Amino acid sequence: MGVRRTRREFLKVAAGGGAGLAFLGLMGCESNRPVRAVAAPATGPTQVFRSRPDLKPPPVAVTTPARATAPGYLFAASKNGPGEEHPAQDGPMILDNDGQPVWLRPVLAEDRDAMDFKAQTYRGKPVLTWWEGVHGGFGNGEYVIFDDTYREVGRFRAGNGYPGDHHEFLISSRDTALVTIYAKRQMDLTPYGGPAEGSILDGVAQEIDIASGEVLFEWRSLEHVDPEESSYEPTPDLESAYDYFHINSIEEDGDDHYLISARRTSAVYKIDRRTGEVVWRLGGKRSDFTMGEGTVFAFQHDARLLPDGTITLFDNRGAAMEEQSRGIRLKLDEDAMTATLVQEFVHPEQPFATYQGNVQALPNGNVFVGWGSAPYLTEHDAEGGLLFDAGFPPQVESYRAFRFPWKGRPQGDPDLGGESGREGRVTLYASWNGATEVATWEVLAGPGVEDLSPAGSAPRKGFETAITLRTEEPYVAVRAKDGSGRVLGVSRALKRGSLKRGG
Repeated sequence: MGVRRTRREFLKVAAGGGAGLAFLGLMGCESNRPVRAVAAPATGPTQVFRSRPDLKPPPVAVTTPARATAPGYLFAASKNGPGEEHPAQDGPMILDNDGQPVWLRPVLAEDRDAMDFKAQTYRGKPVLTWWEGVHGGFGNGEYVIFDDTYREVGRFRAGNGYPGDHHEFLISSRDTALVTIYAKRQMDLTPYGGPAEGSILDGVAQEIDIASGEVLFEWRSLEHVDPEESSYEPTPDLESAYDYFHINSIEEDGDDHYLISARRTSAVYKIDRRTGEVVWRLGGKRSDFTMGEGTVFAFQHDARLLPDGTITLFDNRGAAMEEQSRGIRLKLDEDAMTATLVQEFVHPEQPFATYQGNVQALPNGNVFVGWGSAPYLTEHDAEGGLLFDAGFPPQVESYRAFRFPWKGRPQGDPDLGGESGREGRVTLYASWNGATEVATWEVLAGPGVEDLSPAGSAPRKGFETAITLRTEEPYVAVRAKDGSGRVLGVSRALKRGSLKRGG
């Protein structure tokens, strides 16, 4: 198994430079002069924000600073790995290139997870989407859609009474949803080495009209892919359901076909949308393609068709292969039925990601890789060169990870916390969960909540900006401004005398 950072090593990276920056923040300036601001340092097993004490996400350490990366933010949904616990909150998170949160939405219950968090387009507008539910091996949950004000505009379940699985939630060009399902069925498994009265998991793909919930298309693996194609065999004493297929992604291939990835057959299937028939198999025991040098993959995730006809996927590989997991890009010749390796994307730590993971082709030619059960997020150039590397603590993971442009406009007001010091010194902690246009925090001070005047300004630094100034006025607040000086929002006013004493 590949090298993974220890807890101590991770926290050392995550906290790097924090103490020096905090010292600078204490060198405040007089009222009505520019104030000094720093990002609140991320130390310990969780990040703590004085302006939002309810938010406690895991820290994210950047080990290779971004250079020549595509525009946009990082999208992930943190969760703990199997059998592991961590004190941080799970849930969707948007991050900047410094690993600082931009937007956080913790899941509401300990037994719930959020997965496949990303930006998509629905009805011509940008939205945030994810699956949320109980992840007990296979998902049973709902598909969630938020708009750019972080307001819920859609929530639905899989159709025909099935439990909605977490592996895929893709909004199609027709404003429909492509989702995955694991359906348990009774079956005689003796032909495959299992019990006569056994059960098997059918890999189901659905296309659903989001507005009405109507199922427009449904495909079942057992009708088209025999369990003999599986890399796994059931045992005669098998008590759990036989997961022979393990569907984990669906991709549109024009108007008439889908690409479906199945981890346990180590194959990608091209499916006829009208008939459900398998057009071809890429990889696995019955590959219709001659697999060229370096193209053989195993236990893969996230097969995606690109505009130039190439396919990307995350090649998890198997433990017996003694090779690191990787992202790959393949060229398929459907006339000669050959597969050629175009490029592979690897991590310097050579991790073995047992499960999960994805590869995202970016508009500028770069490639973003989410390493699944290995806690890394990386961006590469078209030749595979590493442009960016960040990671969660070892016990935290994200099913997939992405980079997307995003502009968020939260409906509420900015949040503000504060501490008082000696000689009129005040440290304010300003944040606005989800706001992407804030460039400057303007400090307001005055004799009353309705009588505040500008007392200085400071650039936004990270999710929570720590701003230190000196003022004798009894009330303070902050005003968020964009790069052109336009006011975006104003926080509530704090009474300076009621603030806790800082250290």
